[in-house]
Amino acid sequence: MVAHAGTPVSEIEMALSAENQRLAFEPVDFRKALATDGTPSIGSVFATNNSGPRRISVGAARDFLLGVRYVDGRGTVVKNGGRVMKNVTGYDLVKLMAGSYGTLGVLSEVSFKVLPQPETEATLLCHGLSDPVAVTVLCKAMGSPFEVSGAGHDPISGQTALRVEGFEASVAYRIAALQELLKSDVLEMSVMDADRSSPYWADQRDVANVSGEGDLWKVSCKPTEGPALAARAGAEAHMFDWAGGLIWLRVAAGTDVRARLGSFDGHATLIKSDPATVSRLVMFQPEAPGVARLSKGLRARFDPRGILNQGLMGAAA
Repeated sequence: MVAHAGTPVSEIEMALSAENQRLAFEPVDFRKALATDGTPSIGSVFATNNSGPRRISVGAARDFLLGVRYVDGRGTVVKNGGRVMKNVTGYDLVKLMAGSYGTLGVLSEVSFKVLPQPETEATLLCHGLSDPVAVTVLCKAMGSPFEVSGAGHDPISGQTALRVEGFEASVAYRIAALQELLKSDVLEMSVMDADRSSPYWADQRDVANVSGEGDLWKVSCKPTEGPALAARAGAEAHMFDWAGGLIWLRVAAGTDVRARLGSFDGHATLIKSDPATVSRLVMFQPEAPGVARLSKGLRARFDPRGILNQGLMGAAA
């Protein structure tokens, strides 16, 4: 599909649905979490590499981006990539633009791959698990051959969720197989059909259960380290996605979550806070010195006048 960057995501999804297709990486709708009422655009999805629960099975937004047109900091219109998967000509600026948050250029057009809608889906819920046991169960399910497309844990509701999608007979078989696989780890399980599963994962995708007053942080980590990191964060509310590899944290306003977490193999991103806290803590995890020099050099090349979101992803060039 090819679209202008400002096209609303809702319009994209409507057009795809009419052809029984979808954005397989299910981008997050942050309006509830951020308490905003704007209109998310497809350009913003790729500029922020916005990827939801299904990332663990199909990949991130950047993996679906095939081509871009953008305006760099000199005012030059640049086109890179194409409209087909097999395109290897020149530098891969497409992947560089994905997740750059507008610091390298302003997207004006994107072309991207889509996938068919599944026939149905179902979700296996495991009840009453602690964070460490839940992540162990999620990782065990992800290591199985049963093609789990969503793996999350919500301590607030006490539910650990595993989603499977596909043809009806296959979904029924894989749900039963997961129940058999996990019966030694989980005392109580239940199954949600498609009518209940779909809205459940929409809430999981949109971080609905940790939305509220305070700051919102996103922590990417090794799944096995997730429970310990969540405990160190001392959050008012938290939830896990990506089988424990992603933690959403709601903390008191102004909390330095990175200081609480200490050193770990991953990064913490400040998603929502007041301007003073964002200025003090910065949105993105500070880069290692060598990486910071490379990033600064890239920004200087793409934006020599320093007009594109300078300071958002590191010191101004």
